[in-house]
Amino acid sequence: MELLSDRKILFFTVAVVLFHFANAAMLPLVGQELAQGKGTSDTVYMSACIIVAQLVMIPVSNLAGRFANAARKPIFLLGFAVLPIRGVLYTLSDNPYFLVSVQILDGIGAGIFGVLSVLMVADLTKGTGRFNVTQGMLNTAIGVGAGLSNVLAGFVVKSAGYNVGFLILAAMPAAGYAYAVVALGVFWFCVPETKTGVNRKASR
Repeated sequence: MELLSDRKILFFTVAVVLFHFANAAMLPLVGQELAQGKGTSDTVYMSACIIVAQLVMIPVSNLAGRFANAARKPIFLLGFAVLPIRGVLYTLSDNPYFLVSVQILDGIGAGIFGVLSVLMVADLTKGTGRFNVTQGMLNTAIGVGAGLSNVLAGFVVKSAGYNVGFLILAAMPAAGYAYAVVALGVFWFCVPETKTGVNRKASR
């Protein structure tokens, strides 16, 4: 209850859940779209999507860790910002090579998230002795967001097609703005810089 009453942790959790709600179903949808083609190359393309993201994620994680020593929030904002761009790009073409290349953005987002989320939780729980329980709560929330993402995407794709599915993940249905943009907005405006000693104005 103390964790839930901490506004910094609460807003950070909401932003992260929205990130995964927008992100989790994108790659499975790409795999399904590739599987509509003919021949055995579909599995090759799907494997390429995963490999490309992983290859990009490794150097991005390294760079994110280095730059995070100065400030956390600007770097994490970049990870959030690539998500709506990725969702929109998926709708522009069903060419397998194009879809695989868009996965570069997935690697950027995942690389940043993997490093910065742990660092920010450590910052938010510094001196409290609650790092592990906060990380566990966050991971549980992420799992819920990712699960709901796949459920929603499945219903949307079945009734309206892949492009609408990608846009729904990238966009608020009623207003036309991205779920990913909502996550970006929540993080931008509600989550403060957690690195101590960073100028508040510079972190906005």
